[in-house]
Amino acid sequence: METRHPGPLADVVAPVTAGWRLVFVPSRARELAVALGGSVLVPPMIAAPFLLAALVAAVVSGNSFFWGGFWVLLVLTVGAVILLAAAMVYAAVSMTVRWVEFRPLGTPAQVVIARFLRSSTMAMTDLRRVVVVERLSLGQRQSIKVVLHTGSETVECEPATSAPLSRVDAQALTGWLTEQLVGVQVGVERQTEVKRDFLRPDEWWTPSRTAELWRVPVGEVDGIAARRGVETYGYTPRAAAMYSPGTSVTVYDPGRAYEVAEELRAERAAGRAADGPAAPGPAEDDATESR
Repeated sequence: METRHPGPLADVVAPVTAGWRLVFVPSRARELAVALGGSVLVPPMIAAPFLLAALVAAVVSGNSFFWGGFWVLLVLTVGAVILLAAAMVYAAVSMTVRWVEFRPLGTPAQVVIARFLRSSTMAMTDLRRVVVVERLSLGQRQSIKVVLHTGSETVECEPATSAPLSRVDAQALTGWLTEQLVGVQVGVERQTEVKRDFLRPDEWWTPSRTAELWRVPVGEVDGIAARRGVETYGYTPRAAAMYSPGTSVTVYDPGRAYEVAEELRAERAAGRAADGPAAPGPAEDDATESR
């Protein structure tokens, strides 16, 4: 028996004795370390400026009141670290799905969902549908997950940040799931969620950046945006508000701007294909016939 599934899913799908296993979290230790690392670092980073200010005030003044305030802040920071670490570990242990198995091979009759410390088994007849959800922002993947819909609950299976499954092609994953579940009449869908709520104006694009994406001169950006329905926003930057109050900057909605870039790229490709090799002229036709 092969130890891995051939093709693009080789690192995330493997046959086991009971069936096929789809792996979301390859290492429990690494996932716990990531959870603990974030919980240990975040509170001190937030509290560091306050702790430093309280410490300087206590050292300079020598007042017991300031020293008391410093120790109170330190105790609160340590308490926040402990509480956040406990919450992160609990969430990882109780909610994170490590792998899913379809048993047995061929025509699966059971689905096994393994978490960190326990696993649960349900009959395939309880599984209503499976959805592969891919989140995109400007054509770049932000996350991917597999959602199992049963008659009574929804189980979301997300890969670890560095897990191989986080990098696989969504279409390939959808196709593999369809192959496994088509015999038991469980539908598999693929959904794409595109980020469109970019903060205006901070995340909206300047004319120069938009022109670079569209591969056009900056002077043509306004006209293309108007013709293709790209929303714009004019504002006065804070830096110019005091010295040049009349200075206005126009920025463009990144979501629609990216779609226009794809449209322009397709149109240029179609134009190059239409041009193709030049058709032979009359002189060339005559020469061909004479030969």
